[in-house]
Amino acid sequence: MPAPTGARPTVRTRVWILVLALLLLGGGATAYTLRAASGREAAATGTADPGFTLDAPAAALYVRDTASGRVARVDPAAPGGRVVGGPSCDRFHAAGGTALCLQRRPGVPARSYALVLDRRLREVRRIGLPGIPSRARVSASGNVLSWTMFATGDSYARSSFSTRTSILDLRTGYLVKNMEQIPLTLGGRRHHAPDVNYWGVSFAADDNRFYATVSTAGRTHLVEGDLGNWSARTLRENVECPSLSPDGTRIAFKKRVSDGPREPWRLYVYDLGSGREHPTAERRGIDDQALWTDGGNLAYGYGGEVWTVPADGTGAPRRLARAASSPAVPQRPGP
Repeated sequence: MPAPTGARPTVRTRVWILVLALLLLGGGATAYTLRAASGREAAATGTADPGFTLDAPAAALYVRDTASGRVARVDPAAPGGRVVGGPSCDRFHAAGGTALCLQRRPGVPARSYALVLDRRLREVRRIGLPGIPSRARVSASGNVLSWTMFATGDSYARSSFSTRTSILDLRTGYLVKNMEQIPLTLGGRRHHAPDVNYWGVSFAADDNRFYATVSTAGRTHLVEGDLGNWSARTLRENVECPSLSPDGTRIAFKKRVSDGPREPWRLYVYDLGSGREHPTAERRGIDDQALWTDGGNLAYGYGGEVWTVPADGTGAPRRLARAASSPAVPQRPGP
């Protein structure tokens, strides 16, 4: 006999309704999980949000946002003072319409990647790297890139570390995986030693001349290198993480002023023409490769923040961004 109108569903019907509801909920949760995982994977593999590019106004400052690990553009008018939308990077630099993003992936041994990105922050090349990201630099033209990885250790303040520095020429696609074999002239003589380490490359405007730090026999030296002739020569001692000024006349660098492991460096500027040096007004210990934001000012990381100070030794340090590192000015003003 037909069930009366308004009768309750049978036990079997209620079971099937419950099963169907669970399947629908499970499918929605799965879809949500997949979408969330996809978003995390996009950020982890270097994908920027649509519309977040290097095409910002001249002198716009980009940083790595330490809260999210993603690249951000400093904008005082935006919530939190920045727009976060770039790829996830441990180290970042950009110039001339090219960006370099160093990513570290978890695991033993440590594994990292160098991502070469175009002006829209789309990946154009990926290079697998052993070690921990340390330094990243792009030449002013965007044609030549360099990065330094810690092969062993994780601090320049200790003696037990080893670095591996690479140079990539985008014009030819040629990659120098480790520049330790570059012919080195030290004190006017060819130098051969198993303890040679290079780090902190900075390029001149001609995309051929470069400067870097070399360490050997317990001492650090500033070297001037020639990509075309593939050679390097030392210029002076006690220079680390050199950064060449836009006009090519001065080098900002870390100078070791203490033998202790706690804040052993100070930020100095060296004049290539006169050979004279002077300290900046930043008196704290800086362990970073400073950035010339223009012809007269430097930006650098300290204490999980980005600061600036005049390069001529005057003035005082000023905070540019909290919870940030890896400053870059992709469209830097002229000298």
